[in-house]
Amino acid sequence: MALVLGLGCRRDCSVEELAELAQEVLQEAGCDRAALTALATVASRLEERGLRTLAQRWQLPLQGFPAERLAQERGITSASKRVLQHVGSSSVAEAAALVAAGEGARLLVSKRKSAAATAALAYA
Repeated sequence: MALVLGLGCRRDCSVEELAELAQEVLQEAGCDRAALTALATVASRLEERGLRTLAQRWQLPLQGFPAERLAQERGITSASKRVLQHVGSSSVAEAAALVAAGEGARLLVSKRKSAAATAALAYA
């Protein structure tokens, strides 16, 4: 089973904020982080220090997808016009989690937000 945490964030979002939100989502789903197979985001955020540091600490691949691909994803529960303007897709966390989890993926936890980040959990 693929269990993927999708993450979106503002520039310079701290690893602490990302980790705290990620843990909250995993706890809500009743999942341990050891069950995760990957972290996923929009390709334009792959160089964000917080995201890269979290992936390194948790020893998970960080997968990035073009905004155009994320914009095509079905099954999104929360779309944002603001994110669409900034990134090119109305969803980052949910769409990235679904794309990375693969064919037949479903959301286990829909988008959750902190001050500067979003997270969602998908499985296939």
